[in-house]
Amino acid sequence: MADGPNFEKVELIPVVAQDAETGDVLMLAYMNREAYEETLHTGRVCYYSRSRNRLWRKGEESGNVQQLKEIFFDCDADTLLVKVHQIGGAACHEGFRSCFFRKIDPATRSIQVVGERLFDPAQVYKK
Repeated sequence: MADGPNFEKVELIPVVAQDAETGDVLMLAYMNREAYEETLHTGRVCYYSRSRNRLWRKGEESGNVQQLKEIFFDCDADTLLVKVHQIGGAACHEGFRSCFFRKIDPATRSIQVVGERLFDPAQVYKK
């Protein structure tokens, strides 16, 4: 049985972030060993940003941080599930509570926005 995630097998491990109270899936991101260790040490979720090529402390720009409640790894030790308290309400950089705010109708392939935007990204990120 594995002792934890196997970063020898895969350098970047996918991480599903889930609201600890509601069970809502908030986002998918990645961790390397350093992000994982920082998350365990601080209790604040830290990811590895593939686009920035560096550690990404969730909420460092927006203030919408994730407080770690529980952490799990799968049977292959190559995927993590973090159950979090989402501070600030929104996990998504587009201002929605969840990154999964678009629903696809399989029959028509039409897309429907099912979430409510909680903040304006242009105001928060000033880009």
